[in-house]
Amino acid sequence: MQKKCIVDRATAIGLVGAFAIVAMALVTGESDLWIYLNPASFLIVVGGSIFVVLIKFNLLQFGNAFRVAFQAFFFKPESTEELIDLAISLQRKARRDGIFALGRQHIENEFFKKGAQYLMDGLSIPLVKNTLLKELYQTDARHETGRQIFQSLSEVAPAMGMIGTLIGLVRMLAHLDDPGKIGPAMAVALLTTLYGAMLGYMVAKPIASKLALRNAEERMNKMLIIDALIGIEQGIHPYILEEMLLAYLPGSRRGNGVARQPASVPGEAVETEVA
Repeated sequence: MQKKCIVDRATAIGLVGAFAIVAMALVTGESDLWIYLNPASFLIVVGGSIFVVLIKFNLLQFGNAFRVAFQAFFFKPESTEELIDLAISLQRKARRDGIFALGRQHIENEFFKKGAQYLMDGLSIPLVKNTLLKELYQTDARHETGRQIFQSLSEVAPAMGMIGTLIGLVRMLAHLDDPGKIGPAMAVALLTTLYGAMLGYMVAKPIASKLALRNAEERMNKMLIIDALIGIEQGIHPYILEEMLLAYLPGSRRGNGVARQPASVPGEAVETEVA
């Protein structure tokens, strides 16, 4: 199973498209885009939001959140169908050559590889399952923390925009007798709201939602792998194992199955299964 680090098209297209639409709206009927750039507003929204969110988490969690967010744009796709194909191939190999034959099979998925090694080391199924579940839960916790940070950012950024708006209004009201200062104060008031809404609803909130989706996909694949390892160790017939694993797919994607086809581990002769 070949895995490549590729750009998530949906995330990239959505983010670029959203900012493109806003940019088109800004340039329509307005030749001077510099009026939409205000360092004070940007500082209030971006800098203020970061520090407010930092209050809720520690530095390590905050730093890891951006590494986790990388998954929203770049990810290693793990097709559920490919994982099922791999599990059936490993099952056939283990039934024919013994459990230690798994060591001669290239397994690219690190979680699957670790579980296969546990089986070859002679660990009991309950111990293997508990160990892999602990790793799964720890990964869930890290990803959930990253999602919470971006969710918090999506909530704080618009609020900081409102704070900037209030600051701008106070400045404006304090200088009603000086028309020359009303314009800059009003710019801070309005642009901070704009920046806050863009950061919160166009960046942070979508990333938080995409991270939740990524985590759900990874969790499902890891649960599939755990079930596959249990079936391999117990010597379940590939037909039965496949039926168990196909439950992780929607009915429209289950097809005719792979265990019922005369396939085998890549590079090896086709074998005939005996119930």
